[in-house]
Order: sequence, then structure tokens, then C-alpha cells
Amino acid sequence: MTQTPFVSTHDVRDRFSKAMSVMYQTEVPQYGTLLELVAQVNQETLDQNPALFRQLEVQGELERLSVERHGAIRVGTAEELAMLRRLFAVMGMYPVGYYDLSEAGVPVHSTAFRPIEDEALARNPFRVFTSLLRLELIESAALRERAEEILSQRDIFAPEARELIERFERQGGLTAEEADRFVEAALETFRWHQASTVDLKTYQALHDEHRLIADVVCFRGPHINHLTPRTLDIDEVQRRMPEMGMNPKAVIEGPPRRECPILLRQTSFKALEEAIRFSGDTQGTHTARFGEIEQRGVALTPKGRALYDQLLAEGRKQSAGKESEAHQQVMSRVFEAFPDDETTLRREGLAYFHYRSAQKERRPEGGEADLERLIEQGLVEASPMTYEDFLPVSAAGIFQSNLGGAENDAYAGNANQDAFEAALGATVSDELKLYADREAHSIQALFNT
Repeated sequence: MTQTPFVSTHDVRDRFSKAMSVMYQTEVPQYGTLLELVAQVNQETLDQNPALFRQLEVQGELERLSVERHGAIRVGTAEELAMLRRLFAVMGMYPVGYYDLSEAGVPVHSTAFRPIEDEALARNPFRVFTSLLRLELIESAALRERAEEILSQRDIFAPEARELIERFERQGGLTAEEADRFVEAALETFRWHQASTVDLKTYQALHDEHRLIADVVCFRGPHINHLTPRTLDIDEVQRRMPEMGMNPKAVIEGPPRRECPILLRQTSFKALEEAIRFSGDTQGTHTARFGEIEQRGVALTPKGRALYDQLLAEGRKQSAGKESEAHQQVMSRVFEAFPDDETTLRREGLAYFHYRSAQKERRPEGGEADLERLIEQGLVEASPMTYEDFLPVSAAGIFQSNLGGAENDAYAGNANQDAFEAALGATVSDELKLYADREAHSIQALFNT
């Protein structure tokens, strides 16, 4: 008897990310408009910059550009977070990095579920930034206990999703039919519900503590709060958003515009005010879901990241309170201290690169110590490694701009990775080690060592 073959986790991830994009376009029509704008700007950028087109083509980035998305979700309990870890494993996505957003006055800590291998990233680099609400940071014991009680009464996972996750773990994969059923069932966790599970008074009390707490606690499920396409020119998208009926946030988060982009730049249109029905048939509104855009650059080494963090802190200090254009001018001036060409970034050990032979049929002679000579001779190509992760200050900035700018200094300085990993039921991968390993593997493959 022939066993029905399992589909790859890459295929499940690809199906799920596309299905979620369709669902979110239905729920938030402006997201569809955003996709159209990003696609238009990307095509214009490639048409105007043939060198960039060739570079992305060689790196395999063109194929993933149109499907690339990241989403964000916020959960309320350790049990929900641990089950999400198992759900994302079905899609070949694993927890990478620990992000403490309490340092910016937001009562959550987070990780990013994403693929980690070159082949998986090339197929579909779908990521979900996943935050766990930190109820222990709520000062009011009565409010904290009420939130815990509300969360204990819900199950954010459809029964079929649970059953198929267990089947995946038991048999080592899912068939094509099972994968389709899994995608449909898993989407229910991320779907928007216009009815709140609490009355208006309870909602308002949690909202007054922090809007994010109300968003996490007061609904049947955590709902996806944004999906993010990748653009090649975030400044141009930001400029055109008002023309398309979108209200962009004041400033672009992350590093300034550069010839050689680094890490991650993000912006968004403001969260939508949506009609909500509270228990007791009371009508009201809730603001949570928005559209975000990102521009990704090269991943930085620990040395590069230290320089970035130093310059970012100085830039934020100097640009505090300034509008978008003035903010970018300050950031650009401060970041002049950060080299802005790939050769210097590579030679000074500031960024990670993929190395490959420039000759299809031959391996270069030599070893790692000969890399610079081989690159100069045109025998080896060095391609910047795309940053696949997130920046805590930028994430907090996006959260705050879409939560009324609310923050609470009482939450600050409460990093607790051990508690997060205990809730997760696993350790998170060190993103810098993942980049270093991928670079090392490319060098080993280059010289067949």
C-alpha cells in the first residue's frame, strides 16, 4: 500500500501566508490599496535601477519580493503562546530573537516566528511578530485578576487546528488535503471579530490602563493586527500614501535612507476606528488594525549592530519632536558615521554576506583568507545577506503610533527572556548566530571544505 506523501512545510507556509493576505484584504480593504501602491513603486524602482534588478536577480530576491509579508499577533497567556509555537512549526517557522518592548512603555515581550534556512527563506520568508501580554506589569490587582479571568475563558484555536497540529507532530507531516484543512482552520485564530467578549465598562477599564491590553483581552481571538509587504523604496511609498487615501505615521522607523540599506525601515498608515458590539448589545468602537510597509537591508554583525545602536540613540535624541522631513535630515547627518557601501561594510566586518563562485563549473582555489583577493579578481561574488528580523525600538514606535501614542513608564526596564521562554515552551534562536552560521556555510560550500 502506497503512503500518501506529505507536503513540505515550505508549501504549507506559502499556502497560509497567501490565504491570510486574501483574508486581510477582505477585512481591511485599504491593505489591498497598499499592496497595489507597493507593487507600483517596486516596479518603478527596478525599471529605474537596472543594477539593483540584476543584484536582486542574482541573489534570488526577486522571486520572494512579491510574496514577502510579515504579520503581527498578540496573545494573552502562556498556553496560547505555546500552542502558537506548535502551529507555526507546521509551517516551518521557528522562534527567533527576544524583543523587550517594555523598554518603550509597551507591556509585552515578543519573538518572531520565521523560517531559518536559505531554501526556506527563498521560497517564502513569511514571518509573524508574536507578542505575549505581560499581565504582571498591570499595577491594579483587581484589573489584573479580571483580565486573567477573561483570558481563561477563551480558546483561540479551532478544534480542527488542534487536531491537525497533533497529527503533524505524530506522523511527521501533513498530506496536501490535510494541509488545506489546516490552513483553513488555522486562519480562524487570526480572523477579526466585531463582537467583544466583555461589556463596555470592562473594555474601558482595560483600555484606560493601555489600549493594547484591551485589544488582547477583550476579543474571542487575537486577530492579525497588520500585514506588511516589502518595498524597495519606503520613502516613495510614504510620500504617495496620502494620494491613495491613507494617513501615514509621522516618521519612518529605523535607519535613514541610504545607498546601501541596513537592517529594517518601517512605516504604516494609522489604525482604523472600527465599530464594535459589546456584551449587552452596547455599540462602540475599537482601534487596532493598520497597514504597514517595510524596507529590508543587509543584516549587521555584532560590531555593526553596536555602531547602529549608538547612532540610533544619538539620532533619536537629536530628532525628538521633529516632523518627518526634519527627522530624516537629522538621522541622515548622524548616520554619516556608518559606512554606506558594501565593500567597506564587508571589509570592516560590519555586515553579513553570502559568498558564491562567479564561475558556474569551477570552485575558486584557496580558502577563507583569500576571499578579498578572489572578490577583487572577479572569481567570487559577495552578496549582502537580507535582514530577516525586527528592531525593538521600531516595533514599539509602530505600536505606539497605532495605539494613540500611549505608553507607561512603569512598564519600562522589565526584560525577562527566561519567563518568555518558559511560556513559549522552547528557547528562542539567536538571530546573530543564524546569520553567522549561514555566512560560514556559504564559505564552506564555496571551497568545498
